[in-house]
Amino acid sequence: MLIKIIGGFLMALADSVPGVSGGTIAFLMGLYDDFITSLNNIVSKDKEKRKKAILFLIKLGSGWIVGMAMAALVIKAVFEKHIYNISSLFLGFIVFAIPLIIYEEKESFKGKYQNVIFTLFGIALVAGVTYLSTNVKGINDLSFSNLTFANGIFLFLGAMCAISAMVLPGISGSTILLVFGIYQAVMSAISGFLHFEFTYMPALIIFGIGVIAGVLTVVKGLKFLLEKHRSAIMYTIVGMMLGSFYAIVMGPTSLKENPRPALSFDTFNILFFVIGGVVIFGIQGLKRISKH
Repeated sequence: MLIKIIGGFLMALADSVPGVSGGTIAFLMGLYDDFITSLNNIVSKDKEKRKKAILFLIKLGSGWIVGMAMAALVIKAVFEKHIYNISSLFLGFIVFAIPLIIYEEKESFKGKYQNVIFTLFGIALVAGVTYLSTNVKGINDLSFSNLTFANGIFLFLGAMCAISAMVLPGISGSTILLVFGIYQAVMSAISGFLHFEFTYMPALIIFGIGVIAGVLTVVKGLKFLLEKHRSAIMYTIVGMMLGSFYAIVMGPTSLKENPRPALSFDTFNILFFVIGGVVIFGIQGLKRISKH
């Protein structure tokens, strides 16, 4: 149970930062297949499957809610102030994680090298989404007085696409919100609601409905692909994680309140990069303990 709560917490922290994917965290912690299966089975006609899915998502969700609340109230400001350290940390996550993923999924990679084309596709997809996210202006305020019908539709579509991205290692849901130009507005709405400013509630309800719609439509297809074409999906996931190098490097430029230059050799922090590696190996150790 502890690994699921911690996993949900870390997924929320990752999802709240442009350039980092909660799906990547789920994959690193060995929760990815169970996460996708549970999202798919939440509407299953099989009572036992539905019950098991609900219990799993409650455990994961409890950690996710705490993590997202912390991100909205406190951590977001820390990220903005220390963005280069955080970016270096997440680069460490990715660099040390990719070899571990390839090792754990070696049956999906070995002898199926023709699927490397999917790796190139994954790199291009993440790089393209990141490029769009740094060139968009969007909605600034989601309070009730500023919530028009058009903004509501746009918010719904953004939420639907963002949750779809959150289940894919490599693409950050926050990056998708940046593409739609609503990242800052959504984070401000969550923060405002947690400070009992209920004028943001209608927008957050619309956002929540969009999230549910995304889960019901996209996750089922992803589960099918993982079952029937796992090798191609694994190659794609590695490509998306490689593409996320670009997303993380460009992350500082996408800060809305105080955009910074992209991560460079001068602003890269080797200490935080190493800490990222230590965290990855710590997660691996926690996974092994949880299996015993």
